[in-house]
Amino acid sequence: MTHTIISSANKDVIIGFDRPFVVIGERINPTGRKLLSEEMKNGDYSRVQSDALAQVEAGAHVLDVNAGIPLTDEPAILADCVQLLQSITDVPLSIDSSIVEALEAGLKVYQGKALLNSVTGEEERLERVLPLVKKYDCAVVAISNDDTGISEDPDVRFNVAKKIVERASDHGIPSSNIVVDPLVMPIGAINTAGQQVMQIVKRLRKELRVNTTCGASNLSFGLPNRNGLNSAFISMAISAGMTSAITNPLHKELMQAVRGANVVMGNDPECTQWIRNYRDPQSAQSSRAGQRRRRRRANR
Repeated sequence: MTHTIISSANKDVIIGFDRPFVVIGERINPTGRKLLSEEMKNGDYSRVQSDALAQVEAGAHVLDVNAGIPLTDEPAILADCVQLLQSITDVPLSIDSSIVEALEAGLKVYQGKALLNSVTGEEERLERVLPLVKKYDCAVVAISNDDTGISEDPDVRFNVAKKIVERASDHGIPSSNIVVDPLVMPIGAINTAGQQVMQIVKRLRKELRVNTTCGASNLSFGLPNRNGLNSAFISMAISAGMTSAITNPLHKELMQAVRGANVVMGNDPECTQWIRNYRDPQSAQSSRAGQRRRRRRANR
């Protein structure tokens, strides 16, 4: 089994075929969030902090942190956010930027083994990001598009992923440090988008033996009841072999789908996490009271 290990200063998270599904919290991202963008631009990270703590409380295992704000010093802001988040929570981070200098700024201050988001199959991106992955011994999200763009053909996207894995190997980066994003397209525009992802994920698991992730909410873009559709998708993706996703853990339906899929796939031994999250508190209290009464009778 392939295990991708990422860590903070004192906590490991393992992404793997035989492990519980890993939820990567997506909320610390100013894209489309005007208020957060303005606050981060002005050095106010209070919302970054509250969003981080809320996501961890909701069940996120990793936090994605992005500081993509136009006309700002993105490397400095990203480094500040990485340091702040590592001071308030022990979950590992996914350092997310389209700017290579920002990625390295985040890696320089990071304590542990980060997940870098991301590298693509584009030649320039490969030649600039893979050396960083090797230098800082981190894991990396490999997105299945290249200089020709995003193909609707699952075979083409698979081949781009294969190319990235092979190029990473040339840099001395093991496939266990590659987490492939097969790219989830909006199903409202491309009716076969879900089928495409399932097909690619199965091949990635069987043929390349790599772990996978995705931006899960992309699937439901433009459709009503997005949380319901995302929840259905993520359960099916887990069944197909997907091992992590960048998504919003504050949506209870989605987290329930993840935890339920973990149970069904045998990755929640004795249903421990499911019981911990969904057992009725009054029933649990009554059960504990019953246990105490039985112990008292046994001791008489």
